[in-house]
Amino acid sequence: MKHGIRHLYIPGPTNVPERVRRAMNVPMEDQRAPDFPALSLPLFEDLKRVFKMREGRVFMYPSSGTGAWEAAIQNTLARGDRVLMSRFGQFSHLWVDMAQRLGLDVEAIDVEWGAGVPLDAYERAIAADRAHAIRAVFVTHNETATGVTSDVAGVRRLLDAHQHPALIFVDGVSSIASIDFRQDEWGVDLAVAGSQKGFMLPAGLSFLAVSEKALAASRDNRPKMERTYFAFADMITHNDNGFFPYTPPTQFFHGLRVALDMLFEEGLENVFARHHRLAEGVRRGVAAWGLKLQAVAPQWHSDTVSAIRVPEGVDANAVIRTAYERYDTSLGGGLAQLSGKVFRIGHLGDLNAAMCLTALGVAEMALADAGARIEPGSGVAAAQAWYRDAAAEGSALMQHAAE
Repeated sequence: MKHGIRHLYIPGPTNVPERVRRAMNVPMEDQRAPDFPALSLPLFEDLKRVFKMREGRVFMYPSSGTGAWEAAIQNTLARGDRVLMSRFGQFSHLWVDMAQRLGLDVEAIDVEWGAGVPLDAYERAIAADRAHAIRAVFVTHNETATGVTSDVAGVRRLLDAHQHPALIFVDGVSSIASIDFRQDEWGVDLAVAGSQKGFMLPAGLSFLAVSEKALAASRDNRPKMERTYFAFADMITHNDNGFFPYTPPTQFFHGLRVALDMLFEEGLENVFARHHRLAEGVRRGVAAWGLKLQAVAPQWHSDTVSAIRVPEGVDANAVIRTAYERYDTSLGGGLAQLSGKVFRIGHLGDLNAAMCLTALGVAEMALADAGARIEPGSGVAAAQAWYRDAAAEGSALMQHAAE
């Protein structure tokens, strides 16, 4: 017989706050009722606040982030268009695969799984493209498989330096609403996010933030890819009045309303600081075990997920299985070439320091059970020291502000 809860420390879906779950527990409603726009229209505007954009618009699709990936490509690019991409983890790999299958001419730069977007290689490709044949540059902001965050602003800087007009596509599924993201300031044209990560909702709703430049590209005279379900034009016609061209997931919208309220109540900058604080505690715990992250250098460290390399002779899949079966805890698995080599701790969304300590404590037990020689309690102790110092510093700042 099981007691208590099963802990969830995968990088998505993340924990859904009780406030959000209660908000979604509503009777079915008429999505064409005259008062429905009172719910939907403010959501569009508040999503722009999360993406930090004033111009352009945000679309909501009943899909995972993969659907928004497809919508971004189909509405702005044509088969045969040349695009610049990079692969350094399972999700950046899947994005390249989608682009190729949709008929784009993809220049894919392969990078070590543990590094991120290669700005130097991107700059060489952009500098060499004097005819501006490259229509779009793709950036995986946070590679969930490896725990790596890349420099989106750096891509904008190099495009501006070479006066290159390419669109910037960003996969922000495991970063937006958790890690600082600035659509307007960074000149991002299409950015994808998902409900099941920092937005603290179940999976099933994707967000696509589109700049005015990208909207113009979707309307120009170049033939684009065929699309129906994901067509911008259909969405705009209905969204402008607060409705959708098909039946939307209305219960999600009630949950999203509360999730956005929670983000704004905390303050986005405080949300980002909390994620950094929690992630750093996990990283210090991993270092105390004597283990390494898949991210090859601190510049790549993600504040939403840590991919942890297991010692030689230890099977990461055994660690994950043991955590689940013995200790009622879900840890993230290694994907593709990292299967059996890493396990992942997701530290994003509705999360606090005590929850991260639980993740580290369970991981310690599962590692030891799988044959890893680590000092029991060492990772937890290192994280505790970090969190205590951070809490004391925060209390001192609050007291100083009150004086």
